[in-house]
Amino acid sequence: MKIRPIGDRIVIKVIEDGEKTDGGIFIPDSAKEKPQKGEVVAVGEGKTLDSGEKEPVQVKVGEVVIYEKYSGRDIKLNGELLKILSMSDVMGVLEN
Repeated sequence: MKIRPIGDRIVIKVIEDGEKTDGGIFIPDSAKEKPQKGEVVAVGEGKTLDSGEKEPVQVKVGEVVIYEKYSGRDIKLNGELLKILSMSDVMGVLEN
């Protein structure tokens, strides 16, 4: 099963960045204050403007984005944790 986001929404696969201390203890993301990130797996067709034209989504499938911590909706699809975000929740795209 696939999901196709509507409008200016995107679907991302959340990337967990757990850190490990020198003593071997894992620090979960919930204990750290930092932006969240995820890989874009699907994008909508864009926001419909008042003129009726579509404003294209600014990210592409495969890019890694940083988004607001408490934004979007979590969904589980085919046993995988995904998140649906609006483009306004995306703060930026990670580039090499």
